[in-house]
Amino acid sequence: MDCSTTLPFLLILLLGLFTPSSSAVNFEVHNNCPFTVWAAATPIGGGKPLDPNQTWNINVPAGTTTARIWGRTNCNFDGSGAGSCQTGDCGGALQCTAWGKAPNTLAEFALNQYNNSDILDISLIEGFNIPISFAPTTAGGGDKCRPISCQADIVAQCPGPLRDPGGCNNPCGSGACDPVYSDFFKTRCPNALTSSKDDTKSNFICLAGSTDYSVVFCP
Repeated sequence: MDCSTTLPFLLILLLGLFTPSSSAVNFEVHNNCPFTVWAAATPIGGGKPLDPNQTWNINVPAGTTTARIWGRTNCNFDGSGAGSCQTGDCGGALQCTAWGKAPNTLAEFALNQYNNSDILDISLIEGFNIPISFAPTTAGGGDKCRPISCQADIVAQCPGPLRDPGGCNNPCGSGACDPVYSDFFKTRCPNALTSSKDDTKSNFICLAGSTDYSVVFCP
């Protein structure tokens, strides 16, 4: 046997055993609202208008970090994809490359992170515009792999000082804030991140590569 050819083969085999999977993860984004939602996703996906009961599937590369999916409302775009949205606008573009403008409800995630984990949350730190649920769609993600949601009608209940056309601002994202405002969001959506001081109990953690995910507007 020629050792010069056997050794490279063995090295490739061993590297394959220890290299994390690079397969894409599917995010199924579904609009259950009775109105059109202009779904947005960065740094992957861009944007897509979803009429009621429409679905958008996004394949996200393993290892993607600092990613968000959110819904924009009351948008108007021209044929070139330029325009604006009342909530969640991302620099006037249909295809988002920037974060959305607050207030907007966020589904946040980082894939294939420390200890081979996907880390996911719903965040109200930048306020609220529409209800969202975020869940694994397949079994086997581990004990902390669970669905979370924020289904309260926060826009209708929003305190006067926080009201914004189509949404509800959250002043607790940048440090200290009136506890009344922090409690307002937390009591209505206890599983969501609602302030910069929130702990990791509002995250859910799944084994990387073991599941796909769904994000539902108006669950």
